[in-house]
Amino acid sequence: MELKEAREQISRIDEEMASLFLRRMEAAGEIAAYKRERGLPIEDKEQEARVIEAHSAGIEDEALRSLYVRFLQSTMDVSKRWQQRLISGMPVAYCGVEGAFACIAAKRIFPDGVTTPFATFEKAYRAVEEGVCEAAVLPIENSYAGEVGQVIDLMFAGSLHVNGVYDLPVRHHLLGVPGARQEDVRRVVSHPQALDQCVGYLQEHGYETVSADNTAIAAQQVAQLGDVHTAAIASRETAALYGLKVLDHDVHESRTNTTRFAVFSRVESRPPVKRDGTAFLLLFTVNDEAGGLARAVNVISAYDFNMRVLRSRPMKELPWHYYFYTEVEGDDASENGRRMINALKGACPMVKVVGHYTAAANTQQGGESI
Repeated sequence: MELKEAREQISRIDEEMASLFLRRMEAAGEIAAYKRERGLPIEDKEQEARVIEAHSAGIEDEALRSLYVRFLQSTMDVSKRWQQRLISGMPVAYCGVEGAFACIAAKRIFPDGVTTPFATFEKAYRAVEEGVCEAAVLPIENSYAGEVGQVIDLMFAGSLHVNGVYDLPVRHHLLGVPGARQEDVRRVVSHPQALDQCVGYLQEHGYETVSADNTAIAAQQVAQLGDVHTAAIASRETAALYGLKVLDHDVHESRTNTTRFAVFSRVESRPPVKRDGTAFLLLFTVNDEAGGLARAVNVISAYDFNMRVLRSRPMKELPWHYYFYTEVEGDDASENGRRMINALKGACPMVKVVGHYTAAANTQQGGESI
């Protein structure tokens, strides 16, 4: 083939690629709309790995295969940038003020979103129900302090779906005003759960404790007070935000302290089913009679589903009546899952699947301090 002829062929191929590129970006736009509606992050590393593996497998030449993998990855990066432009500005609700752990979590899960603060968990949740925000990032459990009951209650009473659960590390630091020293501190301000997570440290130093609505508000109060004898327990990010200095690092009891944040949205989304790591969130009530809970648990186990956790929560409208929250390993949409749900509905007055997640999603997001 002559040089001119080869160049003409490449030109024709480039024209075809330009047309295919536009079609690909159009499809990427549809994916962006899907993710925005369901409150899903743009990046999905597992899906990228599956696509690259599937499409590069047919190229036998090892050198060309390596180049094609780089080509695919570059194309995906362009696609993600286009999706970010389309989704940019998506309002994401959280409870607290700027610098609160939930705010930091929301920014890490949705780096291109606009984080929107609300005073309570319920107001953040309702903002999504009412269409003010597209997603809400709310804590559901801390590895040291336990479940966040108010958010679990919103799952029970509300209409939103959980489309992801993210485990993020919590690192608490002692923060003081400029010029303060650790030996100056007499009292410490923070959220009750943060104080509980640092109780050994606080007792060891004999600090007086003062409760605040959240750790970021505690940092605000300390900054405004300007007293070297008063410190806050909060994140390193909060120190930078409010002009405080870190007086002592990692003052929490557990070195594996982790908070699990759930992403709530109006539309349900199901992650790809994996052999290990797929799970769903299930709520149910039982009849007020002997063996009622045992029957429900037996139904779940009879269909070979394992419960990672089982908790009871009081029903606000019915004193001394309870509903149950469980996280179940597996796929409720599988044939066995559908049979289990149907059997459970026969044994329980109310059954509600509120969301799905995969274990892989839990470790995608991390960071120095949440």
